[in-house]
Amino acid sequence: MDRIEAVDKKDWFGKWFDSPYYHILYKNRDFAEARRFIDNVDGYFKFDSSAHVMDLACGKGRHSIYLNQKGHRVTGLDLSPQNIAYAKSFENELLDFDVHDMREVYAKSRFSHVVNLFTSFGYFSEEEDNLRVFQSVCEALKPGGYFLLDYLNPDKVIDSMKAYEVKNVDGVKFEIRKAVENGFIVKDISFEDGSEYHFQERVQVLREEQFEHFFEKVGLDLKVVYGDYDLNPFSFHESDRMIFIAQKPTHAH
Repeated sequence: MDRIEAVDKKDWFGKWFDSPYYHILYKNRDFAEARRFIDNVDGYFKFDSSAHVMDLACGKGRHSIYLNQKGHRVTGLDLSPQNIAYAKSFENELLDFDVHDMREVYAKSRFSHVVNLFTSFGYFSEEEDNLRVFQSVCEALKPGGYFLLDYLNPDKVIDSMKAYEVKNVDGVKFEIRKAVENGFIVKDISFEDGSEYHFQERVQVLREEQFEHFFEKVGLDLKVVYGDYDLNPFSFHESDRMIFIAQKPTHAH
């Protein structure tokens, strides 16, 4: 039996997010909760007809599509060609999708808002790559535009982490092992489906003060940090999420 290794420390996300098994494993994610969050974000920003939202690392475009159904102009960007090929079937005059690496500048001063939802950050090993993302977002925003970044609260995750669990989805038995290694929360995912597969997810343990540093470094003004999808205040010990909202100054600092 062939063993298919898809663990490449440098670019694990390119392979795993492109894999059909990623979508099988996570097919039961709570989309009602995701919609509620987007409704809350919509209410917070009060998007008007001039708003143009970038959904950065949009996956298959589910949240972009929902924002667009609410009447907003949205551009969804993702590294995965398969995801974008799927999402493009939903395009309309106010919704478009493109394959894009978040470390690169997409379009200068085009967007009123950039959103990066559901821990779609923290995959890179190099601090420099993290800063490149923030820089590219800053350049894509119009002056006065907003960046919302939604990240897991690492301390809460680590406190409640199960070292081993098994999930059976669509006849596939996923064995999942989690650990903290070298500043990353690492999830090893092994399963058999004709061949043996092994994928790995790696998300950086990034805390509030590190994000504050990123915002400051690129010249974005951090306005507020929320702790959950109902936009309650962030609490270091209690909150499941860290949801940052920052603004690009209307004039240079």
